[in-house]
Amino acid sequence: MIKAIVNDKSTFTINPGAVITCNNQEVDWSAAQLPTGDYSIIMDGQSYQAQVLKIDRDTKTVVLQINQRQYEVAIEEPIDQLLASMGIKDALTKKINDIKAPMPGLVLKVLVTPGQVIRKGDPVLILEAMKMENVFKATTDAVVKEIKVAERTAVEKGEVLIVLE
Repeated sequence: MIKAIVNDKSTFTINPGAVITCNNQEVDWSAAQLPTGDYSIIMDGQSYQAQVLKIDRDTKTVVLQINQRQYEVAIEEPIDQLLASMGIKDALTKKINDIKAPMPGLVLKVLVTPGQVIRKGDPVLILEAMKMENVFKATTDAVVKEIKVAERTAVEKGEVLIVLE
């Protein structure tokens, strides 16, 4: 099941091969791509024309223009929902002041040094957790203030790994 949250208000759930709901109400809809690249959408008897303005795969957001109004849509895939149910929803979104371990694991590699300027999207650390390698990336431009862990060491959930400024 995929969730699409529109402007932090309406939540659509999409089950492949099943019904689509909006705020827990089933909706009747169809869509077709037009030759211009826009989309024609009919939902509950109303006709809409939609244009995709921006897709940000890192933050899983899409900006749409529907009938001359802009909407930001946040996409939650099944893995995002699983992480949230495990209490680690913010595993991929780190605060500017510090990067914390979202779960117990082993630091495989530290990819930055103190004083280094990093840009949004730069990899900063690789943590092995639950038999998976997780690459932590900078969520914003920052400077590495301090590295609190060493490679090949175990960390606990919530432990500060890297301090940013």
